[in-house]
Amino acid sequence: MAGNDGVEEDDDDYMGDLSIFLPPPEVPSSSSKKRSGTKSQTPSVSKTKMPRTLNWQEKRKLERERKQREEDEQTLAGLESVIPESNVGFKMLKNMGYNPGSTLGKDGSGRLEPVGLEIRRSREGLGAREEAKRRERSKMERARYKEERKQRSEEELVEEFGFRKKNQWKGRLILGDYRKAEAALAQLENREIVEPEKDDGDEEKTEDEEEEEITVEVLNEILLKLRDEHRYCLYCGCQYESSELLLSDCPGLDRDDH
Repeated sequence: MAGNDGVEEDDDDYMGDLSIFLPPPEVPSSSSKKRSGTKSQTPSVSKTKMPRTLNWQEKRKLERERKQREEDEQTLAGLESVIPESNVGFKMLKNMGYNPGSTLGKDGSGRLEPVGLEIRRSREGLGAREEAKRRERSKMERARYKEERKQRSEEELVEEFGFRKKNQWKGRLILGDYRKAEAALAQLENREIVEPEKDDGDEEKTEDEEEEEITVEVLNEILLKLRDEHRYCLYCGCQYESSELLLSDCPGLDRDDH
């Protein structure tokens, strides 16, 4: 029985211990332990920028600005409040005949409101701002004067250009009328007009030179000659039978009369 008991104990041990069938557990290396430990122990650092500490000069400047703002606020608050009757200045005015709500002076032409107060914290003089305004105003006036002068010059140039073009057009008309009158006079006198020959290399005359050669007086001379000697009017385009018909039927000597 002892032997049988030994066999049974061995069988029980064999079936009860299952760890012999499992693979051995992996042992982590020292380097992986260090890495895992480092990751777990390192806290997350935020990238917030630390505020810059101010030096004593900047702190003094900020403190002075703060005090100035407080003083300005107190001054403006005092201006908004009404002067009490217990004020020494108010009592002096009342003794001299001042009535609250009325203007200063006997005739009522004085001030109704106190003199305004303007707070200045800069070191500029009393007339510095007025001088700067005067310079700015003078600068604007000079700029406006230059602009007006430029515009006036452009208008004068346009007017001069139009006047010159008008004279050129009028000169071409005079030149054309003169050539027609000269051709009509040559035809009435039964002669030929000899025109000057031009070489191929010669440049033609400009319109300004032609206008200087033929004037209104020269044109009127040949028109009068046509009327007096041949009873012919260039603008009517006909020769009248008598001088009486020419004077009665022809409007006049100039182109504008026709």
